[in-house]
Amino acid sequence: MTAFRGFVRQAGWIEGQNIQIDFQSGAGGPDQMRSAAAALIGLSPDVIVSSGTPATKAAQDATRSIPIVFANVADPVGTGIVSSLAKPGGTITGFVNYDYPMGGKWLETLKEIAPGVSRFAVMYAVSNPSFTGFMREIESAATRLQVKITATPVRNEADIESSIELLGRQPNVGLIVLPDGLLIGHRQLIVGLVGQNKVPTIYSERVFASIGGLISYAYDAVAQFGQTASYVDRILKGTKPSELPVQESVRFELVVNLQAAKALGIAVPSPLLARADEVIE
Repeated sequence: MTAFRGFVRQAGWIEGQNIQIDFQSGAGGPDQMRSAAAALIGLSPDVIVSSGTPATKAAQDATRSIPIVFANVADPVGTGIVSSLAKPGGTITGFVNYDYPMGGKWLETLKEIAPGVSRFAVMYAVSNPSFTGFMREIESAATRLQVKITATPVRNEADIESSIELLGRQPNVGLIVLPDGLLIGHRQLIVGLVGQNKVPTIYSERVFASIGGLISYAYDAVAQFGQTASYVDRILKGTKPSELPVQESVRFELVVNLQAAKALGIAVPSPLLARADEVIE
């Protein structure tokens, strides 16, 4: 939100003068997501910005007339959000965070930093349909690496707690946390629990590594929300969403947290450190 507001301001839109920005969170689950979308629709906005597949689907289900600009969506065509990337059609367009092959890269990177791990859990929010595509690629990578994969679906805070505590009682296990607003909303809980239970974990959002998570391999969220703001600016000035192609992420950042590695007893391989865009001491 800070990045988005900053880029909107650079485009000449000043809150309290010529623009009003209202915010709703749907991080509590599907019901809260639908409630948040309904609340925004009730304000009769000129444009809606959504983050993530569940939020975007909730907004799309709630209105077919108000323009929507999405960010942080993995597969907008496969999930039926747009008809194609080049020609999205309708009243919705936006920005893709990951292609599904990124799932395999998360597994490979976690295996590289924690080579002793032989079994990996994949945590995802039940309401997020992008899980299927990521899991397909993770399973393919698991076959190459000769490791085992387990799906770990969660719906709420209690699911997250019980899942990580269960992992902590198993030997040689690691965790991949897929992108989703529910999981980001519980980032402090997740990072704290995996630390307590000594579970090497890779995250799909940089914010996890910045608050103590071991490693993240993520798209540049700040840059993407800047792009989102540029589309909002164009729509407010008269451009139709159908005229704005869906764009894919081109920059990804690898962040390693050495404090977390030390706490887990992990010696980070030098090649991985050399590739890192940021190393948190």
